[in-house]
Amino acid sequence: IVTEVAVGVKRGSDELLSGSVLSSPNSNMSSMVVTANGNDSKKFKGEDKMDGAPSRVLHIRKLPGEVTETEVIALGLPFGKVTNILMLKGKNQAFLELATEEAAITMVNYYSAVTPHLRNQPIYIQYSNHKELKTDNTLNQRAQAVLQAVTAVQTANTPLSGTTVSESAVTPAQSPVLRIIIDNMYYPVTLDVLHQIFSKFGAVLKIITFTKNNQFQALLQYGDPVNAQQAKLALDGQNIYNACCTLRIDFSKLVNLNVKYNNDKSRDYTRPDLPSGDGQPALDPAIAAAFAKETSLLGLPVAAVPGALSPLAIPNAAAAAAAAAAGRVGMPGVSAGGNTVLLVSNLNEEMVTPQSLFTLFGVYGDVQRVKILYNKKDSALIQMADGNQSQLAMNHLNGQKMYGKIIRVTLSKHQTVQLPREGLDDQGLTKDFGNSPLHRFKKPGSKNFQNIFPPSATLHLSNIPPSVAEEDLRTLFANTGGTVKAFKFFQRDHKMALLQMATVEEAIQALIDLHNYNLGENHHLRVSFSKSTI
Repeated sequence: IVTEVAVGVKRGSDELLSGSVLSSPNSNMSSMVVTANGNDSKKFKGEDKMDGAPSRVLHIRKLPGEVTETEVIALGLPFGKVTNILMLKGKNQAFLELATEEAAITMVNYYSAVTPHLRNQPIYIQYSNHKELKTDNTLNQRAQAVLQAVTAVQTANTPLSGTTVSESAVTPAQSPVLRIIIDNMYYPVTLDVLHQIFSKFGAVLKIITFTKNNQFQALLQYGDPVNAQQAKLALDGQNIYNACCTLRIDFSKLVNLNVKYNNDKSRDYTRPDLPSGDGQPALDPAIAAAFAKETSLLGLPVAAVPGALSPLAIPNAAAAAAAAAAGRVGMPGVSAGGNTVLLVSNLNEEMVTPQSLFTLFGVYGDVQRVKILYNKKDSALIQMADGNQSQLAMNHLNGQKMYGKIIRVTLSKHQTVQLPREGLDDQGLTKDFGNSPLHRFKKPGSKNFQNIFPPSATLHLSNIPPSVAEEDLRTLFANTGGTVKAFKFFQRDHKMALLQMATVEEAIQALIDLHNYNLGENHHLRVSFSKSTI
């Protein structure tokens, strides 16, 4: 058991006793557990700004009295490297510093929709006024132990060879291949989601997914057995999404996977040249036999333990957060009850319309209603179908440029968007899209959920009629006011293409203008953001 760093606080005053700081001797781990020294105390008084400017230092309040550094650090792990922590024990507060501001923003956005709990008590996270934690550098043995235990799981892509951590926390693993079974699979888990989550622990070389005994399963191969060991340690028993999609992880008897095709069922990341086959991973007979053996050996199904925690008590949403952090996946169910209404501000009021907001926000969920505010036309309320969709739209669109202005997207206090009273003309500022045929996510489990990506300069076009040529599409997109840099039809399917604009802003504009554009022959063009480049 890791002992925690004791930080004394004088009763009845804000004065912190001088404590100590730890910086890890190992160069790949620049993390440290710290307590403040006397002079820092004044700087840390009364931070109460709920929505300050983003900072990579986060201020955490209302911590349970007996909470440990490990538990606080674990809140930040899924979003990236934790570089510093300061516990204010007597005040039930802490400061957590992440390696990048981007990681901190993702963490705050995620936890604003999913209230984090430590020891069954809700806690509050906001940006600190501090841009970094300045703390003194005396080493502390007990703090060292805390950080090593945490860093063992955290050091994502640095193989831990020969460090004290690998000896204390990581025993030699049997195989670099993990066998993963997903219980309670209420939402689709794609190969990309698995890659995203497991890449936190090292380079993933190959993945094969398949369904066996009505269960979604995968084999995943790391370059180094140590990484497989770390991933198993951190993720076994975790839920990818809240209260569902539980990971059950074991070492495979196989030490090497033979992948024949790169597609959505199997992938060899070391060989991008493999053909895509027909979507079925061709399992060679030896592997098929090994599966049969392993399944009987494991004596499945494993009983599902709801919210089972890993050794570090990382919150069960951690894996989901990891995926969300890279904008790969929505977290259906995580905050389905959360706030569905977004407030969008700093809009270009000359240009913006309910329709343009419907089209752009519709990439991340089904927009129900849009209201541009009558007395503040650079702001709008947008109601999504559920809290998860509003969260996704906020994570992806906050800070993007629309009609030349950087828009701000936050969760609104409103529960719904009111429609104007009967017979009242509000100049077309409010629009109800509840019955729109253009919703992308109406069908549950729709493929579209798997194709949600952050705004990018490359657009994915589909539903192109045979008569429309590359030149027609290049001209059409150039007419939106941007420059078309590259274009490529899909080899197997000329109904689809990738088209690259010069900037993300130009691509956003083109999507707003041309999604659902009528190309003739009853074909309406579908436009979304792509994760590929041409």
